[in-house]
Amino acid sequence: MGEGRDRWIRVPVGDDAARWATRVRCRRVLLVVHNVTSATRLLDVLPLFDDDLGVQLLATCTGSSAFRSGVAELLAETGVPVLPWEQALATPVDLAISASFGGELAALKGKLTVLSHGIGYTKRLAAPSTEHRAPSTEHRAPSTEHRAPSTEHRAPSTLPPVFGLAPDWLLSSDGAPLADALVLSHPEQFDRLAAACPEALPTAVLAGDPCFDRMLAARPYRDRFRRALGVRRGQRLVLLNSTWSPRSLLGDGDNDGDDSLPALLPRLMSELPADEFRVAAVLHPNIWHGHGPGQIRAWLDRARRCGLALIDPLEDWRQALVAADLVIGDHGSVTYYAAALGTPVLLGAAPLESLDPEAPIADFIRTAPRLDTRSPLRGQVDTLIEDHTPQPGPPRFTSSVPGEAAARLRRVFYELMGAPEPPRPALLVPLPLPAPEPARRTAPLRVLTRLRAGAEVAVTRYADPAREPAGAGEAHLAVHEDTRDPGQLDLADVIFRDSAPDDPRLGPPGRWTAEVLARHPHCALAAYVTGPASCVVRTRDGALLRLTAGADADADPAAYASAVHAWLAAGRTRAALPADGLTVRTGSTVHHVVITAEEDEAAPGDGTRQVPPATPPAGRSTAHADGADAPRAGRRSPRTGS
Repeated sequence: MGEGRDRWIRVPVGDDAARWATRVRCRRVLLVVHNVTSATRLLDVLPLFDDDLGVQLLATCTGSSAFRSGVAELLAETGVPVLPWEQALATPVDLAISASFGGELAALKGKLTVLSHGIGYTKRLAAPSTEHRAPSTEHRAPSTEHRAPSTEHRAPSTLPPVFGLAPDWLLSSDGAPLADALVLSHPEQFDRLAAACPEALPTAVLAGDPCFDRMLAARPYRDRFRRALGVRRGQRLVLLNSTWSPRSLLGDGDNDGDDSLPALLPRLMSELPADEFRVAAVLHPNIWHGHGPGQIRAWLDRARRCGLALIDPLEDWRQALVAADLVIGDHGSVTYYAAALGTPVLLGAAPLESLDPEAPIADFIRTAPRLDTRSPLRGQVDTLIEDHTPQPGPPRFTSSVPGEAAARLRRVFYELMGAPEPPRPALLVPLPLPAPEPARRTAPLRVLTRLRAGAEVAVTRYADPAREPAGAGEAHLAVHEDTRDPGQLDLADVIFRDSAPDDPRLGPPGRWTAEVLARHPHCALAAYVTGPASCVVRTRDGALLRLTAGADADADPAAYASAVHAWLAAGRTRAALPADGLTVRTGSTVHHVVITAEEDEAAPGDGTRQVPPATPPAGRSTAHADGADAPRAGRRSPRTGS
């Protein structure tokens, strides 16, 4: 890396650290970070040293990864002293922990533990460079806890080596094992290790999977995660997941023409009804930090305006996985974790050639259902969720000791340091609740409505569909005021927005709704969504109403506004609205909505332009026979832009 010694830290380590440090007799534990991906696993185990006043944590970055973006910021957030790599190589430590094999690990001055940063070691990769691999001068005796090697070795493979299980990664230049402890999560990995690199077998330790253990412990809080991610009652959360590389779900096929996501994503967002599905995406950190978060947001801009949630690849991806009803993924670890949790999986990309054929994930990829991009997506999603039977392999092979990773890993760490374990139990940190992320759709919504028996309105909304949605009912256009294409506002039947009711930029909801109807004379109803359960609407005749979700109602309030519009457009009068409110149906879920008159802030004389009568464009149908429960086919318009 070429840093000069002037960049070396002086406290708590350094030539004169004893002069400045407060606790000088601590054992040193060095977290060796290759990139953001490997750092996520190190952050899983970092709390195992909490409350130990005899341990000083340190961190360093090897500089060996092509994906260097984001590492400095991540390390700064940990608050742990960060050593330049050259200083880390020169500083004696009691324990170094890495979740990768990148960098001159053999040159570190201390015991070395290597963890997997995924679901074991599964991928075949070209052999790494060995030019910086100096032989280690100190190796730990074989672990006291490991599985005996199988006596039946497999024949040598002619395939590329498996990352993390081949001599190319496991042995230093003198042929000695690179790590003092190689952490495995299941005994099947011992068998593959014995066949590929028997020299490293004495260092192997069965210690489970801390990442998976955190997800298992979080399953009782699934509903909380769903609410935080904006999943409402009756909705299904579909999670897109992509590892990195051209052969991944997000990849462009490495010039082989297999680039399915540009066609899949808009279909997924527009074919799944907005009030029945929540769609989110978990992308590998190497995608985020390789191409840049700004580029990712730009690539997925239309999908985000249609309601796609981009999940933080460091903090919230596990919570999203626990919350999901279905995962559309590829050959990456996150997809396998989903299957291990019992979640239905559809494979959108499945390149077997990059996997160790003996790894359990390869068998899963061979047998898991494939997404058919040429067939309607709604049917595939519904069928898989409803008919799903979890495969036994993923939960079995992800960890053979579920729930035990904390205790086993801490035992390994303290044995290597030659220190007694703290007397308290070893515990991982529970997965935190994600910050609330309600669905926000600024792309135009094509809405189908049907008046049913009594005071019930069925509402089905589609975000920026490529063609007119199939299904019976009246159609209207609902457009968010922040739409990318302002021209859509002049075509909208319903214009809505969401904000706090006291947002000084917009003024009171009554004033905003009056301004919208005055500005857009063809609009029939304006809706100001004031919170997750209420909105204020103004009708073209000037009435100001508050729509409030009743008990157990949990739809987007903008859908309630579309239901009121459908009621009035069918020829029903405002006075005919039932005193106890409307029932709004989204899919198979019903929501009772209470309708009350709202005090009108846009009274005459306050400077607000008065609402003019509606002037629908030629050919626009705005009413039906009064009392009709099955409206005639509605107006159909060309595809809307966003």
